[in-house]
Amino acid sequence: MGAAFNKFCMQFCCCCCCADDDDEDEKQPLVTPDPLDYFTREVQKRRDEETNLWNEPGDPSHSERDDDRTLHSLIQARKMTRMGSTGYRRLSVDIEAMRDVRREVRDKWKTILENLGFMAEADSLLTVSASASHDRMRNAPAARAMLQTLHSETSIFCTREPPPERYLFILDRLLYLDIAEDFLAKARRFFPPTDDSDEETPGLAINLPLLLARVESMNRRADEEESERDDGNLSE
Repeated sequence: MGAAFNKFCMQFCCCCCCADDDDEDEKQPLVTPDPLDYFTREVQKRRDEETNLWNEPGDPSHSERDDDRTLHSLIQARKMTRMGSTGYRRLSVDIEAMRDVRREVRDKWKTILENLGFMAEADSLLTVSASASHDRMRNAPAARAMLQTLHSETSIFCTREPPPERYLFILDRLLYLDIAEDFLAKARRFFPPTDDSDEETPGLAINLPLLLARVESMNRRADEEESERDDGNLSE
């Protein structure tokens, strides 16, 4: 397992995660790192995590899916809202609610990977950057077929909407490491499909109409206020 993952890291991760332990020991700094560097890395890590939560890695506009478009609109609306206001707090709650649903799905994937023995590698395997490309995938058809199987035969996703495209790249990695079938078996065991008669789990599909209406209402209010200001300037 370790050799295969190290080979994967050398080809795809472009990082030193697969370096020998002896080399890492030799590279350990003798002086304690600057605390500012630590906080800078933490801030960058948080930004990377937020970027990593988009469904479609290759969509720089974050608007191909309805939930991506809604979340992007909420974030843009919050940027134009006074910090600390009621509207700002309400938007923050909506944004975190949508992100929580995405984190819940990611946590399910991480649970299975850790159960398969990938304790240290789970986060790396689940990281998909915006630069991910279908051209670099090795087993795209098999990965897409398995993604549909996970969506239809397990409850690993929180909505009946099409599964996020980002997990296609993750499954391609699992196929390359020859653990995709084991992952699918664990997913079926840990997260079996829910009964159709059960009440649907609250998720993005239920919240989207309300959130879209809220964003549109705020946009209309902003347009009206801008129009009133323009009219006032003309009358002066």
